[in-house]
Amino acid sequence: MPYKKPQESLKKWTKEKWRTKSGKKSAETGERYLPEAAIKMLSSAKYAAGTRKKRKATSEGKQKAKYTKAEKAAFIRATGRKHKPKNKK
Repeated sequence: MPYKKPQESLKKWTKEKWRTKSGKKSAETGERYLPEAAIKMLSSAKYAAGTRKKRKATSEGKQKAKYTKAEKAAFIRATGRKHKPKNKK
């Protein structure tokens, strides 16, 4: 029996090994949470720029922050799919 679409999506997500660069929880460090392959593609400076953006958004009370151009490109290369933000209703 084939997987349903949400199940298939979750299966792919778990194979991507999402984490922070330090390996600690994002809530503790304020770091970006990205697939391991995307983290390896980013230079330390580009990862730090994304982390600054994430920390700024968090300090403003936001849960999410948009990816930087470098993060978005690394995400696409690492996963083979585009980041699709959820539509707001």
